[in-house]
Amino acid sequence: MPFVRIDASGADPARLDALGRAVHEALVETLGIPPDDLFQVLVGHDGVSGALRYGGYLGVHRDEGIVYVSITLRAGRPAARKRALYRRIARLAQAYAGTEPRNVFVVLTENAPVDWSLGHGLAQYALPAEEAEAEEEGPE
Repeated sequence: MPFVRIDASGADPARLDALGRAVHEALVETLGIPPDDLFQVLVGHDGVSGALRYGGYLGVHRDEGIVYVSITLRAGRPAARKRALYRRIARLAQAYAGTEPRNVFVVLTENAPVDWSLGHGLAQYALPAEEAEAEEEGPE
């Protein structure tokens, strides 16, 4: 159940859609998420009301075509699958949105099953004992 945020410089709705499709397809192919498990926030930055900054860190020469992809997901996937995900996102972003792979910056943030509520105020992925403990603790 990944939650994806894509921020792209100078992106119109068509480019944002293409980037969203690229990331989702890569997640389905490499991590095996269900095709209908689609939760994305797509944001274009025009340089006036919002901007993205980037540098040449690690010798990667990024430019105004930069795309930041932030994916939050449950922990536990092996490093090889994560690497495959990064490669697939970069390839599909180029194929679908014309984004050069050097401009695709991806970060994964992992968490525990109890860290998700998919609606109705429930922690659907939590074990029943975790759900009960959270209810007993109450709000902080």
